[in-house]
Amino acid sequence: METFFNEIFDYNFHCNKKLIEQCLALDAVPSETRRLFSHILNAHHLWNARILNKPSDYEVWQEHDVKNWADIHYENQRSSFEIITNADNFDRRIDYENTEGRLFTNTLQDILFHIINHSTSHRGQIALDFRSNGEVPISSDYVYYKR
Repeated sequence: METFFNEIFDYNFHCNKKLIEQCLALDAVPSETRRLFSHILNAHHLWNARILNKPSDYEVWQEHDVKNWADIHYENQRSSFEIITNADNFDRRIDYENTEGRLFTNTLQDILFHIINHSTSHRGQIALDFRSNGEVPISSDYVYYKR
């Protein structure tokens, strides 16, 4: 399980890094892209914090300056790899409170997979936003990454 999560977090890191680089090269990043990518970063941070039973430094929809994306992304990745490396049981249940104050429980495995799936979903929305703003989105298909 550790190998699997290391591989998909590598993929996620690669795609997000390419997207950050592409956005940094633009004269103006579309506003919806800024909102969605900030949300990707915030959610990843928030889930890591829940796993580690720590407070989150970011709000779910807090927007970040594009210049800060790489640092936040790197820290998210570092924290996730630390979680994966130190996991002795991916079926361990994590109790957490959502942003509305409701209590939930999910396995570590479910949460880690959710982080990746959530990021992939929003990168798809960003690709659509890029196209609607006349930009060519990055290729982020997993199979292309693995080639």
